[in-house]
Order: sequence, then C-alpha cells, then structure tokens
Amino acid sequence: MSEDLRSKGAKNEITGAAKEAEGKIRDAAADITGDTSEDLKAKAKTAEGKIQKNFGRAQQDTDDNV
Repeated sequence: MSEDLRSKGAKNEITGAAKEAEGKIRDAAADITGDTSEDLKAKAKTAEGKIQKNFGRAQQDTDDNV
C-alpha cells in the first residue's frame, strides 16, 4: 500500500509541476499580447499546478512517515 501512495504522490508532483510550467508560459505569452483573459487563465493554471505539486509532495511525505 505504501508504494501505491508514493507512486501516486510522485505522479501528482510531476503532473502539478507540468501544469505550473504551462501556466508560467501562458502567463508570459499573455503579458506579451496583453490578453487579460489569458492572463487570468494562466494564473489559475499556475496555481492549480502548485497545489497539485504540493499535494503530491505531501502524499510522499505521508508515505515516508507511515
């Protein structure tokens, strides 16, 4: 079971980091184009990625302490 939680945590961390990177790229593009709507979507994607990445880390930390 602990290996399952560790692998889920790793997957969440990687997926979250990818979403965070996508958000940062979209944010930079929105800054260049001046698209406020895209800027808001980019910030939301960045926040979503950070949350998922940190959740994945917490899953792995929990697994280490079980």
